Amino acid sequence: MNVPLLDLKAQYAAIKAEMEKALAEVFESQHFILGPKVEQCEKAIAAYSGCSHAIGVSSGSDALLACLMAENIGPGDEVITTPYTFFATGGAIARLGATPVFVDIDPSTYNIDASDIRGKVTKKTRAIIAVHLYGQMAEMDTVMRVANEHGLIVIEDAAQAIGVEYKGHRAGSIGHYGCFSFFPSKNLGAAGDAGMVVSNDADRAGELRSLRSHGAKPKYYHRIIGGNFRLDAVQAAVVSVKLPYLDGWTEARQRNAQRYNKLLSEAGFPVTLPLVVTDRHIFNQYVIRVSERDKLQAHLKRNGIGTEVYYPVPLHLQQCFAYLGHTVGTFPESERAAKQTLALPVYPELSESQLQFVVECIYEFFATNPACEPNIAASALAGTQFRLSSE
Repeated sequence: MNVPLLDLKAQYAAIKAEMEKALAEVFESQHFILGPKVEQCEKAIAAYSGCSHAIGVSSGSDALLACLMAENIGPGDEVITTPYTFFATGGAIARLGATPVFVDIDPSTYNIDASDIRGKVTKKTRAIIAVHLYGQMAEMDTVMRVANEHGLIVIEDAAQAIGVEYKGHRAGSIGHYGCFSFFPSKNLGAAGDAGMVVSNDADRAGELRSLRSHGAKPKYYHRIIGGNFRLDAVQAAVVSVKLPYLDGWTEARQRNAQRYNKLLSEAGFPVTLPLVVTDRHIFNQYVIRVSERDKLQAHLKRNGIGTEVYYPVPLHLQQCFAYLGHTVGTFPESERAAKQTLALPVYPELSESQLQFVVECIYEFFATNPACEPNIAASALAGTQFRLSSE
């Protein structure tokens, strides 16, 4: 049996007619950059995220970069974030000449350990980028408390978290900015690179609209230097078609995660299951931890099961960040997670037989590798009930 990590063809087959109609409308209009389709998408994402404004941009990476640019963050400034994230988080900070200041993760959620942020604030600190990893939010009460105490900007890196809820608030709506990625593999994916920034601040939203078009306002008049961060109409049309299906896809991911939890826990495997602490986890990834991760991944690959490691090298150990002076052991929880985590297929179209096959192959691995031991002491939440969307 073949079980890919993600099956976008199955998703496309279900909405093919709608997708082709929306794309035909774009080509018929010949309006490809910004325009009505982008505005329609922006309004829908703003409403979905509980925000007043949404600004379509060229990618999730450019969303982060544009927010930092909007706050004039650059050389001499520090931005606090996590080392356990996709490269774009730290890359956007460094690209502007600012210094990434890392805080280790909570090993049970893989999100930034918010209790350690206050100790990293200095006179140079300008912002905090809180990453919502794998489909649940960071502990935003503490993040916002520290930010308010020190007058810091908060950017939510919600690339893996659209629709996540934390104490009644959607991802992206708590900080000054929320950044989404519509990379095709995301829960809500475009047909290429695309992103969105949401905000409840009209002035900041206006600045971003200018920044995404080389800082022009009006056209050809430049008060500031921006970039070419515009969202194109083709990507906006794809996202708009998919958005009404997102809650249903999320419910399917939640059911798959519950099923994994139950089967893995009942089998007594030496794996650590995801700790769910947010109100509404969307399972952009379903990540387990196991001490013999690489061996397990190789075994699953031999059996036709797709997996992925998010992420094998924390940012503080990336060669390009060597100038920060971090060494192995500086952020031990991030380093352990990088060696032990493995994402299993959890996409909405995953069948029961495919899911059971994944678990059976994991069982086979441990049956033939009795020396494998549990990696950390953490409770498996096999009975966790996730709140399904009623929208």
